Amino acid sequence: MPAVNLREFRARLGAHPYLVDLLVAAGTFVCILIGAATEPHGPGGSPQFGQREVNAQTVVLALLACGVLTLRRRFPLPVLVLTSLVSVAALLLDPTSGAPSDRRAPLVFAAAIALYTVTNSTERPTSLRVGGLTVLALTGAGMLFGARPWYAQENLGIFAWTGMAAAVGEAVRNRRAVVAAIRERAERAERTREEEARRRVAEERMRIARELHDVVAHHIALVNVQAGVASHVMDQRPDQAKQALAHVRESSRHALSELQATVGLLRQSGESTAPTEPAPGLAVLDELVASFRRTGLDLTVRAPALERPGGPALPSAVDLTAYRVVQEALTNVQKHVGSGARATVRIDRAPGELEVTVVDDGAGGPQRTGRGEQSEQDAHGEHHERHEHGERHERHERDQRGEHGQSGGERSGGGHGLVGMRERAAALHGTCETGPLPGGGFRVHVRLPLRTPPPKETST
Repeated sequence: MPAVNLREFRARLGAHPYLVDLLVAAGTFVCILIGAATEPHGPGGSPQFGQREVNAQTVVLALLACGVLTLRRRFPLPVLVLTSLVSVAALLLDPTSGAPSDRRAPLVFAAAIALYTVTNSTERPTSLRVGGLTVLALTGAGMLFGARPWYAQENLGIFAWTGMAAAVGEAVRNRRAVVAAIRERAERAERTREEEARRRVAEERMRIARELHDVVAHHIALVNVQAGVASHVMDQRPDQAKQALAHVRESSRHALSELQATVGLLRQSGESTAPTEPAPGLAVLDELVASFRRTGLDLTVRAPALERPGGPALPSAVDLTAYRVVQEALTNVQKHVGSGARATVRIDRAPGELEVTVVDDGAGGPQRTGRGEQSEQDAHGEHHERHEHGERHERHERDQRGEHGQSGGERSGGGHGLVGMRERAAALHGTCETGPLPGGGFRVHVRLPLRTPPPKETST
């Protein structure tokens, strides 16, 4: 409790600095008068209080020196100069100058308080210069005009009090600077931790968004194609519509399974256990290709990197990224070109890197169940095909810029597929090149280093 009261008392005093200065000035004035009235060399060597007379001149000089102390916070250097001059003048005007004891030496107390204020509130070079000069000036004045002999205890006391005031002021200023630096480092560390936490949260949100986009975009595109086929052939070919609906069911089941695996990673430790099924990779590439072939895409897969038995396994991050790149590239072909397109997937393993290339011919047509069956939209002829081909290039350009919008009856939203592929490649310090081909079609080429360094920081 006393410690708490002391802190409260100091806080109240800190709220009224000029009141503190007034109290310091009053206390210094009382100390000067007591010192002037005390005989330091009494009988038996002990000091005798009230044995000397304090004249009016001493009181006036003490009032002047202590009065200016109330302005020490506003004008520290002028107050120091004035109190030092008063102290020197008191030594010069003392009628008992040269006596064994000097009754006006206590006036140096006011100069010592002012010197403490200067060293406490100025920079180190100024503090050292002013402090040294003041100590030498007041000590020299005491030795020349004060008590005799020059090494009398009053003169040595002047040196001790002024030197101690300068040292204490310097120490207090250094401590205040150290505390301020520690507080600043703590605040900066706290801000850094908060920024790091926000950055990690943003990176995790982007990673989850990429995973959800890859899963949803792929399976929903397949469901859309098969549902369109089922609607088109429902009346004429019920058996084919039934088969398309079965593909819709299978694609939706796979989509729900992957969504459950992805969202399950967000569960807290106290909730039900998250799925332990490994993330998809190139080992299930055949299933991915088969799902696209069922929609009518003509796919050719050349994967020499996967046909070498006994070869070193791919890093899990590279394996997942390669799979997602193929998935997203083929999904874009299905969405922007149509089910009649021809696409080629090639996966090569060069020294130190994995290359994934997906190329399509851009010659897709309306959604159909097979290569030889046409829908009613084919009646529009070659003009419709050229129009679809031109729109596809425009849509890919918008994808590369990450824009949203609509460019046809079956396309809405978009723009995140190519951006997601670039982000995945950049996270592994790889490269992703996308763009239309001169003769028509589109190409996606990704290079992934097999020795993946720590992921790059993603700017938010």
